[in-house]
Amino acid sequence: MKTKVSDDVKYASDLLRKNELVAIPTETVYGLAGNIYSETAIRAIFQMKGRPLYNPLIVHIASRDQLNDFVINVPKVALKLADTFWPGPMTLVLEKKDNVPDLITAEKPTVAVRIPNHQLTLKLLANLDFPVAAPSANPFGRISPTKASHVVEYFDGKLKMVLDGGTCTKGIESTIIGFENDKAVIFRLGSLSKDKIEQITGPIQLKNKAENNPVAPGMLSRHYAPKTPFVVVENATQYCDTIESKKLAVLKFQETVSVINNSIVKTIVLSDSGSFEEAASNLYNAMHELDSLKVDCIVAELFPNTDLGTTINDRLRRAAKT
Repeated sequence: MKTKVSDDVKYASDLLRKNELVAIPTETVYGLAGNIYSETAIRAIFQMKGRPLYNPLIVHIASRDQLNDFVINVPKVALKLADTFWPGPMTLVLEKKDNVPDLITAEKPTVAVRIPNHQLTLKLLANLDFPVAAPSANPFGRISPTKASHVVEYFDGKLKMVLDGGTCTKGIESTIIGFENDKAVIFRLGSLSKDKIEQITGPIQLKNKAENNPVAPGMLSRHYAPKTPFVVVENATQYCDTIESKKLAVLKFQETVSVINNSIVKTIVLSDSGSFEEAASNLYNAMHELDSLKVDCIVAELFPNTDLGTTINDRLRRAAKT
């Protein structure tokens, strides 16, 4: 069975109603979607990804009006965040109603919810009478997919359909925000910067690491990783100048490596103009490309630790964990 790549929303809807999985586009990354009320579909998500059952999934809904169908006791600041940033790359972790299956939430009393900002997927969700759970459409721990072709590389023949919505514009997963004593807390850095969130919430705490019992996706130390050994350095030029007899690929923000080193097979600059948004959009596609080169090591240079540079550094460091 070849995986079908198409923008046919009706076919995608039909598959989801039959408890099948469909990869769907969002503005962040492609997700592996299934009906939240189908235990068959949800277990298939965990199995296809090789994802541990203790790692909860994100529920994707079509509109703000649906939020109260699945959650209770929503803090006022959460509603303000939803009104400001939805549809968009923000996930809220809120107290769940009993109609949300425990399999989705890893037996936790909270559920992660978001409204994706992608017209094709919003059309799909509006065409269904159930929401979908949709973690990133990649094997657990690997680089997230930002193109339909990335999903096919991972799951060709295992997945019936990728709903093709083009290249994801944001390129990094949603920011996940939870609440402790009605105060907002960031559980995962993402495409919505901490600075923008703080314009609504005021100073916000970052609690984005949990190895054994994560309350949200993306909190494990090793994640978003290529197969190729991956190192993160402060200065790629200096690092590469010390390496001999190895084939290297280099990932940088704005400037190429300024030394002549025959060991460097390829350098990818994520944004010639120095745009954090452009760099984030290009990050995973660049990692996929460098991973395909069969080099000995990928060398990634850290970004300025501000705005979305903080999120990109988070992804680079998690990719480098061994």
